[in-house]
Amino acid sequence: MTDESPEYDIDFRDRPEQYEIGRGEQGVFKVEPYKSELLPLWSYRDADAARESAPSIYEQYERYRENDDFPGMDMARKYLQMGYTRAMRYAKYPGGRKYDGNGDKREPQRWADREKRAAALVFERYWERVREDDAYQRAKDAHRERR
Repeated sequence: MTDESPEYDIDFRDRPEQYEIGRGEQGVFKVEPYKSELLPLWSYRDADAARESAPSIYEQYERYRENDDFPGMDMARKYLQMGYTRAMRYAKYPGGRKYDGNGDKREPQRWADREKRAAALVFERYWERVREDDAYQRAKDAHRERR
């Protein structure tokens, strides 16, 4: 999926067969209607924000699961994953900057921002719940078979 791809003009709830699982967090800011439903719930600012955000995203995941909406389930998983990875980047790198001004990778610190680490750990617990959910695994396998 690229920015220019026509699939970003698709309502993936109406056309779930068009949804590509992709790698990592791919599509989180583009795949609709899920972006519009999940992005407002997503915040990794600090542990308190994560404790509000992660359960809200997980509740949305459960709704998608109840409706057999695999693209929604997968997108919720991606937002939880992204909450973890973004918060952890800030936890390890001051200001969240992984590269210096010359483009060289900076050495991670342990812990540059303890509050962001706490936020990351909140997201990690919910992300693991989704990844380990048998219903998610079955839906993912079925989706791959259909494509």
